Amino acid sequence: MKLKATLIGFSAILMWSLLALFTAASGKMPPFQLSAICFLIGSLPGIILLTLKPRRLALLKQPAKVWLTGIAGLFGYHFLYFTALRNAPAVEAGLIAYLWPLLIVVGSALLPGERLRWYHVAGAVAGLAGTILIVSRNGIDFDGAYTLGYGAAFLCAFTWSGYSLLTRRFDAVSTDVVTGFCLATSVLSFLCHLGLEKTIWPDTGFEWLAVAGLGLLPVGAAFYAWDYGVKNGDIQLLGVASYAAPVLSTLILILFGFAEPSWRIAAACLLVTGGAVLAARDMIFRRARTAIQPAE
Repeated sequence: MKLKATLIGFSAILMWSLLALFTAASGKMPPFQLSAICFLIGSLPGIILLTLKPRRLALLKQPAKVWLTGIAGLFGYHFLYFTALRNAPAVEAGLIAYLWPLLIVVGSALLPGERLRWYHVAGAVAGLAGTILIVSRNGIDFDGAYTLGYGAAFLCAFTWSGYSLLTRRFDAVSTDVVTGFCLATSVLSFLCHLGLEKTIWPDTGFEWLAVAGLGLLPVGAAFYAWDYGVKNGDIQLLGVASYAAPVLSTLILILFGFAEPSWRIAAACLLVTGGAVLAARDMIFRRARTAIQPAE
């Protein structure tokens, strides 16, 4: 059960690795407008399921703290991330924001029934090092003039890691509530778009397909899979494995001609893969011992 849930959670990471490709292919739509449309698309499968099975609507009756956590996690993360990108260079802001997997691994020590081992931290640090290689290929230059953007990026990292850890505490809450989180995030993003951006629509059918792909996968199904994974799977392993997203994303961009291969990418792959294997040693050894245990 735990392995299955962990694999479902990892599918979210695979879907997030498509984020850069679909975003690059979606045209010049402003971020909050794109977020509003994608989260609306992401909520549709849940809405359809609830329409077909109205009994599941009762699962949406949750305490206010569940709704506040979910909406703050999804909308808060994206609001802070967009704010960071508006007020700081993308490389530095992205690197700071991507501290969240390490924060999940370290913060998991506070969860009931979880124990933080040295190899969890070492695996997360190896993954972070791989991410640094990916995002810093053109150099890193932290400038005090971008303090607001850096601060928003730090809050972004703490917001998503906090959401993920708190979600684990709500393990009895059905994943159906993610539908409500996505819908609320869509509405709030739309309001931000009206106040902060100029509306720009995609020019081609291909760009619309990219927007639909974003809504169905990295800004849709991924959040349902992540919710189930962190509630029922190995949250420490998922935290470390999350560093695979920027590496896989870069490999996909190379495959589709949006980026060039380099030694940095190869080294990052080794660091992220090695870190994930190190963090998964408990699961790997436990399954190995089970496999070789003689039958009675």
